[in-house]
Amino acid sequence: MRIPIERHSSTAVYLQIRDRIRHLIETGALRSGDKLPSIRTLSASTRVNKLTVIEAYNVLAAEGLVEARQGSGYFIRPAKIDRAESKHQFAPPQDTIVLEQPPLPPLIEEFQGGSSFNLYMKSVQARQQPGTIDLSSGFSLASGLDDLPRVARRAVKQISGSLFNYDLPQGQLVLRQQIARLLVQQHGLNVTADNLIITNGSKQGILLAVHHYVKPGDWVLVESPTWYGMLSLLYNMGARVIGIPMTPEGINLELLEKNLYTYRPKLIFTVSTLHNPTGLTTSLDHRRQLLALAEKYDCVVLEDNAYEGLNFEPVPVPIKALDTTDRVIYAGTFSKTIMPGIRVGYLVVTGEDYQPLVERKLHYDIHVSTVSQAIVSEYLASGHYRHHLAHLQAVHLQSRNAMLSAMQRHYPPATYWTIPKGGTFLWVQMPAHLPLAEICQKALARGVFVAEGTPFFPGGQQSYPALRLNFTLLPEQIEQGIAILGEILQKYV
Repeated sequence: MRIPIERHSSTAVYLQIRDRIRHLIETGALRSGDKLPSIRTLSASTRVNKLTVIEAYNVLAAEGLVEARQGSGYFIRPAKIDRAESKHQFAPPQDTIVLEQPPLPPLIEEFQGGSSFNLYMKSVQARQQPGTIDLSSGFSLASGLDDLPRVARRAVKQISGSLFNYDLPQGQLVLRQQIARLLVQQHGLNVTADNLIITNGSKQGILLAVHHYVKPGDWVLVESPTWYGMLSLLYNMGARVIGIPMTPEGINLELLEKNLYTYRPKLIFTVSTLHNPTGLTTSLDHRRQLLALAEKYDCVVLEDNAYEGLNFEPVPVPIKALDTTDRVIYAGTFSKTIMPGIRVGYLVVTGEDYQPLVERKLHYDIHVSTVSQAIVSEYLASGHYRHHLAHLQAVHLQSRNAMLSAMQRHYPPATYWTIPKGGTFLWVQMPAHLPLAEICQKALARGVFVAEGTPFFPGGQQSYPALRLNFTLLPEQIEQGIAILGEILQKYV
């Protein structure tokens, strides 16, 4: 396959490669199932860097024209699968959940119930059992990181002398500068390094913010369903929780305002982009309205954007980018995009609350691992991060489509699901009165671990039966796991 490259063209080289391959597909010169040249081969024939070829292939994959097969290379995709748009009927009951008292005693509940603690522990254990298919966890596929060991060695070599000293509680200056540039250029935030606090994963940042703004007995508004880790945190600190139901467009804004007026909460917690657990992304107008309500009722917004960067298509700017009154705290992380074990997250805090949060951070753990910060910093500086994100977007799109296709074939007609435009999760709404705990136990007995929806609703007061499914697995694992779960569901529906 010959791909001419115009070295002096204003069109980037990787886009020239993409356009040529796209043309060959559209004209029939390349057909479904044809294998593309290896990255090494095309790099040599076009005399371009391998990363350029990877980026071109990843863009084609994100467009649904080619697919990456583990260990085999890139292939022309078959005709586009039925994306099951008819199933995209996410219309849950609009029931607000009000917890006057947190579940008591919270720690006992955490260890005994179908709770966040049990869900997390079972997920870790499932991943350690050979042959178990874990459809519960939100980890990205462990691929596209072949360069990380080399980057890590270079990073550790550069900081070897500083390992014998403590560092700043807010994080290394160079890393904060790099993240600030990333947020300005890619997400439209008006921030500097002095607005950033490097945290031990985004969860520590969320913990810092909640403990700063919320006291025992205070009201907090959350989406319903929402990330179970946030609910667990609120229960254990004695906060009172209001769960506002989700709609296909995001949190129900009408009910949000009613409860802001009635309860005057201290905090609104939202996952605006690639929501956990539904996978939904809110519109720019929805974000503006939410922020306007927070300003009207003098409420802080904690925006968790752990999955931003894993989107398949452009998303609106974060709520924080619209914030002019310093009431939005923004939490991000590299755990979802680089690897969970790196444990490097960050908070964006503008205004007078920055210094108190830095001081609180010092009480928690002095500073995040110097080695982890250095590895992330080197990864950003080397330019590998942008290529890696493009790779993740491509393989996640392939995996999501594989799951949609499998559910269309194996699930009973009375089930409906969201079609997320990125991230790692989709949300399956089930018929009423299904014994989901029993169904999940039967699936686990056959080697498939699934996250029941109960822990994602405040107080476990499930408004409707649902499952959260992680689609970031290999296609063959997805097919097997969905087939087993579908077979079990068919017997109940």
